[in-house]
Amino acid sequence: MTNQAATTESSFRQEVRAWIAAQFPPSLKGRGPLPFHANPDPDDADYDRWRRAMGAVGWGVPTWPRDVGGGGLDQADARIIAEELAAADAFNPIGGLGVTMLGPTLLEFGTAEQIADYLPPIARADVRWCQGFSEPGAGSDLASLRTSAEDRGDHWLVNGQKVWTSGANISDWCFCLVRTDTSRKQDGITFVLIDMKSPGVETRPISLINGVSHFCEVFLTDVAVPKENTVGRVGGGWTVAKALLQHERTGLAADRDLPSDLMELAKRHVGETADGRIADPDLRTRIIAFAARNRAYSLTMARAAAETKAGLPGVTPVSVMKNIGAAASQQRFELMAEIFGADALGEDGDAYSPDALKVTSDWLHSKCYSIYGGSHEIQNNITAKRVLGLPG
Repeated sequence: MTNQAATTESSFRQEVRAWIAAQFPPSLKGRGPLPFHANPDPDDADYDRWRRAMGAVGWGVPTWPRDVGGGGLDQADARIIAEELAAADAFNPIGGLGVTMLGPTLLEFGTAEQIADYLPPIARADVRWCQGFSEPGAGSDLASLRTSAEDRGDHWLVNGQKVWTSGANISDWCFCLVRTDTSRKQDGITFVLIDMKSPGVETRPISLINGVSHFCEVFLTDVAVPKENTVGRVGGGWTVAKALLQHERTGLAADRDLPSDLMELAKRHVGETADGRIADPDLRTRIIAFAARNRAYSLTMARAAAETKAGLPGVTPVSVMKNIGAAASQQRFELMAEIFGADALGEDGDAYSPDALKVTSDWLHSKCYSIYGGSHEIQNNITAKRVLGLPG
């Protein structure tokens, strides 16, 4: 890095630090962003003020173009924002599937009108999106989907069922794969945007093992979708979907890039020696091994961002990073559950502390990390075929 580049980076870091200090409400410290499947509290004025402040400067989606509500920054500057938020015990309140998945896809495949209409509300977190891909008979083999879209001139008439649709019950819109041609498999699929308030859309939450119900079934009965809500060409939805899934896996990999707080947690709950080490030597060894692995993963993510900034092809495939990140997160929550011991066995009740109940819920939820966004096995197949060139 040249002296000029270092000076520019330092100046931007100072700007970000000062802005966060001036704008971030102290009452939100330690809270973190709302889960994408949760409704915001209408009386939480500080959270709303923070969301609007981040949206106004475009730092909720820092690498998006300024004219669609983004920050117009590169990956390196985006990482500075993330680092300074973490240092201030602050967070990015703008997220969800619109940010991680649909937005980047529309920038690549959307019309100028679609980009102008849909991206600014996403950048301000004014609109929430869900993903209508999986079906009861089309999960890993997504191209077998059967939800139909019949051509009715100026609109599609959509009928079918989707499943595992995260946040569908509170979403405003859905980006959805439908079948417009039954004579072809991948080439018969089209990518459309569906207003969840449309007549004929019904959502039913699915109860999960950790007591959360953000996954939903979605039933589509004679739903009229305007033709202008088609993204890409008719029959070209599979190409759009593959690009979107890469953005999803990139987002899932980035979400796993978390600091390890296990050392202090273990000292509080398991105990520590006179010289300040975790009392249980076996647990101490495994936490250190996890911390080293997590550090290597964080550095790999930083290298990937640097490669993107330099316009170089990525060395580590997204599918590999998604699997490594999922496995690391699962290991992290396994260790947290072990640290809490018997307290991590409760799902509810006054006998368990709120922290213990959250650990239990997070540990149970982590089991899906190696399934959603494309299962572990699917990611390995992609790596084998597209990276290693192995036969199908």
